[in-house]
Amino acid sequence: MKRSVWMMAAALLAAPVLANAQTAQPPKTVRPDQLAFRDLYKELVEINTTLSVGSCTAAAEAMGARLKTAGFPEADVKVVVADGHPKEGSLVAILHGTDAKSKPMLLLAHIDVVEAKREDWTRDPFKLVEENGYFFGRGTSDDKAQAAIWVDSLIRLKQSGYKPGRDIKLALTCGEESEAYNGIEDLVKNHRPLVDAEFALNEGADGLLDENDKPVVLEVQGGEKVYQDFTLTVTNPGGHSSRPVPDNAIYQLSAALDRIGAYGFPPRFNDATRGYFTKMQARVNPAQATAMKALVADINDPAALKAVTADPMWNSMLRTTCVATMVNAGHAPNALPQRATANVNCRILPGTPVEEVRTKLAELAGAPTTVTLAHEPNSVSPPPPLTPAIMGPIEKQAAKLWPGVPVVPILLTGATDGVHTNAAGIPTYGVSGLFGSSDGDGIHGLNERMRVKSLYEGRDFLYALIKDYAGGK
Repeated sequence: MKRSVWMMAAALLAAPVLANAQTAQPPKTVRPDQLAFRDLYKELVEINTTLSVGSCTAAAEAMGARLKTAGFPEADVKVVVADGHPKEGSLVAILHGTDAKSKPMLLLAHIDVVEAKREDWTRDPFKLVEENGYFFGRGTSDDKAQAAIWVDSLIRLKQSGYKPGRDIKLALTCGEESEAYNGIEDLVKNHRPLVDAEFALNEGADGLLDENDKPVVLEVQGGEKVYQDFTLTVTNPGGHSSRPVPDNAIYQLSAALDRIGAYGFPPRFNDATRGYFTKMQARVNPAQATAMKALVADINDPAALKAVTADPMWNSMLRTTCVATMVNAGHAPNALPQRATANVNCRILPGTPVEEVRTKLAELAGAPTTVTLAHEPNSVSPPPPLTPAIMGPIEKQAAKLWPGVPVVPILLTGATDGVHTNAAGIPTYGVSGLFGSSDGDGIHGLNERMRVKSLYEGRDFLYALIKDYAGGK
């Protein structure tokens, strides 16, 4: 999963439009090391890793083979395959550091991709095609670009003789897109030493290009909301529809949903959202800037809160949201309903207990509606702190490649594998340096693409960032 808040911000930042593959210009020159990376990237993209017919295990083995060829010992490169999931293997690797007192860092990416039907695509989704300044193919952006960069970076570091201060760990995992099985969740629960780290770098935030293909803003994800479904149920003895009674299960459920729909969970700031609404003041229109400034000063300012939360994405960044998404009621057209149910989908602010939200929904619904978890509670994911030690290297390297482009923290309103690592006590930050257009570049849709220039720049950015965080020489 990629591309979140900046797709909303696109409407505010010089009204960017779809990047035109016919006018976008590829880099004037391609370095030899970029050609070698392109070969690695091509191999990874062309290994089908969909849930239906693909194999993450094959991709993990291929990337592991490249690390071993580059000189990594067998003991430092492992493909972990869980029982019952033979095609959903993960690759873990380590480049050992020289300072035993320094805690490791983790490079995290998922290698599974969303389904792609050949008949729907202009090009074969599992053949890397470079055309008019773009790479096309399923996973070119989400998330094989960053996965390939991580593998390539470890190879470059190894072959250059670089000795990091801290251990650099790698985890390429499966299941982020389908959740049938989640590789990083399995690793943190059952193979913790392989991925344990002081912090992790992951997907979840990119950069935004304007309509002229110029970088506008670089995001850093500092936390994500927690997905949770709840089931609302009303039961009733029912009866013949010719003899209606006041206690109608459908009406009672409808009333409960009306109350839930009218409620706004209290707004809360964390490091990411406070930073976002502070920095965005310089990027929006004067009225929005005034409202954001007042909100940062007092999050309960009613006028400022009303103005800012009029935007659905901004509203979602500031508070837990719950919305009815499915309903089911009745058993016959000529009978009073004996049961009425609804699914309410919540996106919970990081750090907020799931039970706290369920209790509030039950209070709003009232009797006779019951509110239960629709599935096992998802991990509560506390927001990672955006400290100078984290933000400093990002701002430093971004200034070298994209001078004048602001670095803006965000709270992801969707979800990535970072929800599992954050919940496991490994602060996880979304940062890629990969700039794209406001339409999302076909991620999860047709003709997914990655701008060639963005891929090569993001590769250089992340390589330098790893060295800044790892120390050593």
